[in-house]
Amino acid sequence: MQELLSDFAERRDWGPFHTPKNLAMALVGEAGELAAEFQWLDPEESARVLDDPAKATAVRMEMADVFSYLLRLADVLGVDLETALREKVAINEKRFPADTSR
Repeated sequence: MQELLSDFAERRDWGPFHTPKNLAMALVGEAGELAAEFQWLDPEESARVLDDPAKATAVRMEMADVFSYLLRLADVLGVDLETALREKVAINEKRFPADTSR
């Protein structure tokens, strides 16, 4: 997926704009757009958001935007997201033991 996004950006000469700062800011903006899809929904409505085809499309597209900027940022910085996630879960296992975190 990172190669797909890298190629997409490269063919458009977007490299100079894809700085870590710009990508992080774009990621935050897209996360806000995703959150806006849930604004004013009660918990039950938010759980059923994908039942509405138009809303489902909007949510999926915003999620894809968030994911693409995160992947692009990881690519630009050389971060292995799978390794980072595994490290973070291991840290959280110690911080929040399952038997005491209910």
